[in-house]
Amino acid sequence: MPVWKPYRRLIDTDVADMKNTGGRYGGAITAAIFLREFAGEQPWAHLDIASTAYQEANDAFSVRGGTGFGMRTLFELLRGYAAQ
Repeated sequence: MPVWKPYRRLIDTDVADMKNTGGRYGGAITAAIFLREFAGEQPWAHLDIASTAYQEANDAFSVRGGTGFGMRTLFELLRGYAAQ
C-alpha cells in the first residue's frame, strides 16, 4: 500500500507531536504513516485488520468473537524469517 506524503498532515495536531488517527479518510494510510514514525530504518509492515478482527454475531462462515484474521499469514511470514 502506498504511504503518500500529503497524508502525513492528517495526523498533525497542535497539542502533541502527532495523533494516532487521521480522521474519516485514509485510515489505513494514516495508520501506516503513524507507525512509520516509530519504525525508523527498521523494516516494518502494517496489517490493517481492524474491520475483520471481531465477528459481532454468528453467521454461516464464523462464530461470534475474535476471528484471528491474518494470524496464519503473520505466523508464516515470521517462520520464514526465522528459517533464514
